[in-house]
Amino acid sequence: MTIERQALAQFSVALSLLTALALVPSGSLSAQSHQPPSEPPAEWGPISINMEAIEYPHPVEFMNFRVYGQDVRIAYMDVSPVGPANGRAVVFHHGGSYYGWYWEKQIEALTNEGYRVIVKDRLGWGKSSKPILPYSMSLHASNTARLMEHAGVSEAAIVGHSIGGQMATRFAFLYPEMTTHLVTINQIGLTDSRAGRGYRPFDGEVDVDPDLQRAYEADVRTEMRRYVKWKPEFLDHLRIRHGQRLSGDWPRLRYVRRLGGNLRSMDTVVDDWPHIRTKTLILGGEIDGPNFPEHARRAVEILPNAEVFLIPGVGHNPHEEAPDIVNAELISFLAKGQ
Repeated sequence: MTIERQALAQFSVALSLLTALALVPSGSLSAQSHQPPSEPPAEWGPISINMEAIEYPHPVEFMNFRVYGQDVRIAYMDVSPVGPANGRAVVFHHGGSYYGWYWEKQIEALTNEGYRVIVKDRLGWGKSSKPILPYSMSLHASNTARLMEHAGVSEAAIVGHSIGGQMATRFAFLYPEMTTHLVTINQIGLTDSRAGRGYRPFDGEVDVDPDLQRAYEADVRTEMRRYVKWKPEFLDHLRIRHGQRLSGDWPRLRYVRRLGGNLRSMDTVVDDWPHIRTKTLILGGEIDGPNFPEHARRAVEILPNAEVFLIPGVGHNPHEEAPDIVNAELISFLAKGQ
């Protein structure tokens, strides 16, 4: 990343903050924090683990197929360009605690630029099926390839956030002919963590905390770590998690999550990097743990055709916290040749 681009990112963040401060009446700065409530609101009711009642920003379609002898389906949004199409497509992969709907602002920005945008809920998450099977990075990557073929897309830019960045990376490794660009946003697993984390065997038993208040407080702590500045719209993430805990199918969802529990530590993608010659962007908010900037820059040294763009003053979810900066960088990067 050039000094000029880094300075521009710093200026954009500072300008956004100054604008927000100017709009806040004197004496009300404390209201800006918009902290989550100390306990889940009474009106938060149960939410199905398949999220049928959760509205997505665009119509949701389903791809039906069989895997490991089971009939399953993947939910996805396939959004056409607004205005003249440029003939190119972008496929998004969500993070481990999230779902496809949180890419709303990126969908809008890219379709306005003429891109076709496909956003999936990966198998086991969101509106997709929750089968009991051995999950892996390669399984999720192959499902993306299957979805692209289903949608008639021969190649696309592949974007992933957090653990979705690992899945996007594995896709670029396995399907280089289908990958025009690779973008990872605050990807986890930027180091080989197998020795540090170890393998957790699964005996089929899942822990379901009966103390909803304690579980909610843990969710709040986790979510607050992912943002530098909390916004009211982020509360939906907490509402969905709490609502799913109230669902009668919550133990099944926990079971499915546990089946994928070793993905981040045991199915690493660092060995994929030297083989990925696709043009790659490592993008992220700088404030994402003490070592994220260092690890991101190290990844760029290993990937043969990569660059890095870090956003100062922003955390793990920059596409939500600083969408204008992320969208501008995405559009600029995707405009570059392969």
